[in-house]
Amino acid sequence: MKLKLKKIAKDTNIFLKKFINKQDNSNLTFAMKYSLFPGGKKIRSKIIIDIGSLLSIDYKTLIAIGAAVECIHAYSLIHDDLPCMDNDKMRRGKPSTHIKFGESTAVLAGNSLLTMAFEILSSSTLKVSEKVKINLIKKLSLCSGHLGIAGGQYLDLNYEKKKISKKKIIEMEIKKTGKLFSFCCAVPSIIKGKNKKEIRFFENIGSNIGLLFQIADDLIDFKGDSKKAGKKTRKDQEKGKATLISLLGHRNSIKYCNKIIFNINNSLKKYGSNSKNIEETLDYILKRDK
Repeated sequence: MKLKLKKIAKDTNIFLKKFINKQDNSNLTFAMKYSLFPGGKKIRSKIIIDIGSLLSIDYKTLIAIGAAVECIHAYSLIHDDLPCMDNDKMRRGKPSTHIKFGESTAVLAGNSLLTMAFEILSSSTLKVSEKVKINLIKKLSLCSGHLGIAGGQYLDLNYEKKKISKKKIIEMEIKKTGKLFSFCCAVPSIIKGKNKKEIRFFENIGSNIGLLFQIADDLIDFKGDSKKAGKKTRKDQEKGKATLISLLGHRNSIKYCNKIIFNINNSLKKYGSNSKNIEETLDYILKRDK
């Protein structure tokens, strides 16, 4: 699993470096690169590859789309770390972008990464039809804005130190984290021109993967090691964050995660042995320590 992740991370970073290097340098380029590279585990790209293998999509095409997703993810982390948001000073084992470059540069670098994602999806580098490009751009826009990541972050901040129901926490976490994973899972069926029902099937799987990822991330915050995680842990309890762990407890949260994994694997049984890659990734998401 780790070797597969390393290869996908390497190929995604190579694509991103080539794409950025073809552009003119700006005053924000260094801050953008700082936020992108080496840049995490690339689990979202791995999910795209895993689901893409079920539908026999070209690997290079999936890497390019994965690169766009990683730009969105990096933008969201930059903004998430800001003092007006979660005020995190460390990210991926180094100072957060706003600590390194200042708040204004961090905001602008994040904005630039957001727009670069759509530059990638609309570029000639991505070898899909114009119709598919438009559909990918539309879907990623919806997942990134007020109906997705941004809206989820708003709720996350608004729910601090309040008693929030399980249903509302799940809705918030699906917006904040699940929506981008839903895009990742929908990508192959969009490329294949599948009907709305088929696309929705994969979107729902992605939402649940995102929920699993967020709970696993909260488990790391709850009991994880700061050095391994590359960021400060035990923040959620300090800030009074609304999480499923705060509501269900540590053990029941793990049980809930295992239930999510079982349901996803059960949904993908029809793909036979081709679904082994995604099963492996889900197991990794829950058991990771950073």
